Order: sequence, then C-alpha cells, then structure tokens
Amino acid sequence: MVETETFLRNAIDTHGDAVYRLALCRLQNTADAEDVFQDVFLHLLKEKNVGQWNSEHLKAWLLRVTINCCHNLVRNRLRRKVISLEEVPEVTSELTESDYELWEALGRLPAKYRIVVLLYYVEGYKTEEIAALIQCPDATVRSRLYRGRRKLKKMMGGNLDEEPLQKYDGENQGPEFLER
Repeated sequence: MVETETFLRNAIDTHGDAVYRLALCRLQNTADAEDVFQDVFLHLLKEKNVGQWNSEHLKAWLLRVTINCCHNLVRNRLRRKVISLEEVPEVTSELTESDYELWEALGRLPAKYRIVVLLYYVEGYKTEEIAALIQCPDATVRSRLYRGRRKLKKMMGGNLDEEPLQKYDGENQGPEFLER
C-alpha cells in the first residue's frame, strides 16, 4: 500500500501540472479541470503494471486519459450548468499582464487548435506524439498547429509574415515568444 501511495504521489508531483493544464485548457473551467484531474489519477490508481512504465509512457498515458475524461465531460455538459470564462476565479500565480493576455488568447482558440498548441509549446511534445495522443494523422496536427499559431498571432496583434513561434522552454515566457 505504501508503494502504491508513493508511486501515485510521484506521478502527481511529476505530471500533475501537465494534466491540470490540459484539462483547464480543454474545459476552461477550474472546477471541471479539478474533477478531471482527480478522475485521471483515480484511473491511474486502478491501472495495473504501471510501475513498469517509464516516465514518458506514463505522461503520455495520463494525457491521453485526460483528453478522454475531458471529452466525456463535454459530452455530458448539456446536463450541467456551465459558466463563462469571465466567471472563473482568477488563478493565483506569478502571471504578468502579457502572460495573462497570452493565456486568454489561447483560451479563445477553438479546442482543436488550443490542445495542439498547448501540447507542442507548453508540454514540449513533437507533432508525431501529439498525433498519437489525440488519435489523428500527423499532418492534421501540423495543420492545426499552423492554423492555431496564425490565429494566436492575429489575436495578439502580431504580424503574420514574421518568423514562426519558438517552443516553450519551461521558463515563464509571456507573449514575447510569439513576437519572433
């Protein structure tokens, strides 16, 4: 029992932020994102032989389960009360005004673009890995990434003839990484 608890704590510490960000990005509701977060780690608790998985396999599995849980929640949303993004309480963190503008613009992207942009730039996945996670062709991921970037640049007031976006390097980068 102690071994299971330790494994679960390590998984939450290591990959919990990625699971929560993806759920929040997809659902745009903190309460729903927290519910999905719990569901994902409950699924992990029930899964057998996860102790043999390497960290990348575990992260990919967690993100795939997150996408599935979000999909199930959205499918059942007609029966639930939904609040707008403006009604969501502000997340307490060290976000600057430009960071907030970027996350707000990302939240306004259609879900199919928002998810691939988040997975590519924030989580650092390659397009082939994203394709496997969301179960679509690699070319579709690249198209969505391209269109998502263009929509984000347009929302942020960037010039569409500029150089492409840089990948998020894990540091606190705001919209300035869109300006390149």
